[in-house]
Amino acid sequence: MIKEIAAGKLNEQQFIHEKVAEIKAAVGGGTAINALSGGVDSSVVTMLGHRALGKQLRTVFIQNGLMREGEPQRVAGVFKKLGVKVEIIDARKEFFAALKGVTDPEQKREAITQTFYKNVFGKLVQSSGAKFLLQGTILTDVDETVAGIKRQHNVFEQLGIDPQKAFGYRILEPLIQLRKDGVRKVGRGLGLPAETFERMPFPGPALAARVIGEATPERIETVRRATDVVERMLKGCGAFQYLAILHEDRVTGMRKGKRDFGQQIEVRCWDSLDARTATPTKLPMETLEKLAAAILKEVPGIVSVTYNIAAKPPSTIEAV
Repeated sequence: MIKEIAAGKLNEQQFIHEKVAEIKAAVGGGTAINALSGGVDSSVVTMLGHRALGKQLRTVFIQNGLMREGEPQRVAGVFKKLGVKVEIIDARKEFFAALKGVTDPEQKREAITQTFYKNVFGKLVQSSGAKFLLQGTILTDVDETVAGIKRQHNVFEQLGIDPQKAFGYRILEPLIQLRKDGVRKVGRGLGLPAETFERMPFPGPALAARVIGEATPERIETVRRATDVVERMLKGCGAFQYLAILHEDRVTGMRKGKRDFGQQIEVRCWDSLDARTATPTKLPMETLEKLAAAILKEVPGIVSVTYNIAAKPPSTIEAV
């Protein structure tokens, strides 16, 4: 049973001091490795690891082809300013090969998990000689996985999986007692820029969690473009999270007076504190109309834009 530390009771400087000491004690004179995605959790755990281990920590960004536009270079640039060297590893070929023909949501998540931990990251760990993986698992990840809501890619021990036996390294999870609001407080305490610790949550399976059906390079590119529009136009709206989802079914539309059998984007925008529950943000109709017009103009092949109005539960924040 994991003992939760609620954000309201969290002394972030004491927490940082304790976790830095724990990481140092666990790793000793050895080497640890971590994968930085640019999200809040991985960014915070990277800075904890950097403070604890310095050059004993190897930080990599896995370019899986499923991230936002320009994400690897942006993230590496932010952390370079903080004194953290980030290696960008191109693994797009491996991830899309693993996702080929896969449409079931849980099978997609499992394909990404296995590709990351066994094929791509596992090989990096073996070649580096690192015996420890530092990762940003938080309590909400564990709750959703154990409850069977959705398998989070970074949860193992709570499912009876021993990472040491399965992958050959030990996983350190310094944020596992926290939820997102607590992680943000720690990020502020570590001196991360606000653009990083206040950033919206982004799913572990990345844009593959926002494509219903097969996540091909072409379909990922479509949802990537729609994501860019949604994040640009809803920035500053005050919502907890906003995103675009590409549906699988084709829908009938019209362009230039002719039938256009195209694709559909669903926009989701959420008000939430910690992602356990969420309600759709009541965006003005004018905002929704401008958003739809921009998606239809900027994203090829889209003929329909919808807005989700179902709360979590029974809905979930991500589609897949």
